[in-house]
Amino acid sequence: MTLWILFALMTGLTALTVLMPLRRGSASASDAGAADEAVYKAQLEEVDRDLQRGLVDAAQAEAARTEIARRLLAAHKQNQRNGKSAATGAVKWAALLPALLLPAGALGLYLWIGSPDLPDQPLEARLQSNPEGQPVEVLVARVERHLAANPQDGQGWEVLAPVYMSLGRPQDAAQAYANAIRLNGASEPRQSSLGEALVVAAEGLVTADARAAFERAVQLDPAAAKPRFFLALALGQEGKRDEAISAWKRLLDGANPNEIWVPAAQQELAQLEGRLPPSLQPPRGPAAADVEAAAAMSEAERGEMIRSMVDGLKTRLEADGGSVEEWVRLIRAQIVMGDKDAAKASLAKARETFAAEPPALDVLRQAETDNGLGS
Repeated sequence: MTLWILFALMTGLTALTVLMPLRRGSASASDAGAADEAVYKAQLEEVDRDLQRGLVDAAQAEAARTEIARRLLAAHKQNQRNGKSAATGAVKWAALLPALLLPAGALGLYLWIGSPDLPDQPLEARLQSNPEGQPVEVLVARVERHLAANPQDGQGWEVLAPVYMSLGRPQDAAQAYANAIRLNGASEPRQSSLGEALVVAAEGLVTADARAAFERAVQLDPAAAKPRFFLALALGQEGKRDEAISAWKRLLDGANPNEIWVPAAQQELAQLEGRLPPSLQPPRGPAAADVEAAAAMSEAERGEMIRSMVDGLKTRLEADGGSVEEWVRLIRAQIVMGDKDAAKASLAKARETFAAEPPALDVLRQAETDNGLGS
C-alpha cells in the first residue's frame, strides 16, 4: 500500500509543478504593469522640476512630456489587460484544484473499496499455496526459488533438469545437469543427459562441449548406448565417414532391434553407405545376380536404383493403400534421400488415409518426431 500512497503524492506534485507557474505568471504580470505606470508618473514630475530649475526649455519639456505620456498610456492599457487576466484566477484555480484532488480522491477510494492488505505479487501467493493442481510453470518457479536459496541442493538440480528439457529449455537443462554433476558426482546418465541437452540447444549439432560430456560418459560405462550414439553422429557431422560407419556398426552389433534408437542408427549408417536401412528393404531379398549388379554399379547408379524403389513404394501406397508401417518406411526412405518436402507430403497423405484410426495416427506422430518433420 505504501507504494500507492507514494504514487498519489508524486501525481499531486507533478500537477503543482505544471499549474503553479500559470498562477504566478498572472500575478507577476500585474505587478510589473503597476510598477511601469509609477515610473512614468515619476518621470513626468521630474520633467516639471527640470523646467522650473531651468535645466530644459519649454520646447524640450513639452517633447519629453509627450513621449512619457505616450509610454504611460501604453503601460496603463497593458495593466488593464493584466487585470482582466487576473480576474480569470478563479478559472485557473478551478483547473488546479481537480489536479490536486484527483490523486487524493483516488487514494481514498482505493482505501475504501480496495484490498491494500493483499500481497503485492500474485506469483508469490501461488508459490506459497498447495502445489497440487498447479501448472508446471509455477511448480518450476517453486523449485527455482528453492534452489536460489539452496544452490548446493544437488538432488533439486537433478530433478529440475529433465523438466527443463520437457519445457523446451535445453540450455537451462544443461546448466542444471552440470550443477547436478558438480554436486552429486559424475555418472554415465548425468554426463549423457548433459551432452544431449547441449546437442538440443545447438539444434542437433554435437558441439565440442557435448562431445566431451559423451566421452566422459563412455569412460564411466563403455557399453552405454546413448553416448556412443551421439559420438557416432559427431563423426558423421565432422565428415569422418569411415570412422562413423565403424562406430555405427559397433553400436548396432548385438543391439536389441526393439530399442528406440536402433532405427535411427540404422538410418544414419545406411545414409553413410548410400543404401536403404533394413527397415526399408523390400520383403524379399534380391537374387544373387541383382546383388552382383548392384555391387558393380556406381554410386550415382545405386542412388538411382534406391530412388526407383522408393518411388515404386510411393506409387503402390497411393494407388492400393498399405499398412501404417509401410507408410513410415516410405517417409524414412524419403528422409534418407534428403527429400524432406516429399516426406512431409507422404506424412500428410498417410494421416489422411488413417484419419479414423487413432493408433495409426500415434505411429505417424512418432514418425514425425523421429524424422524431424515437426516444423
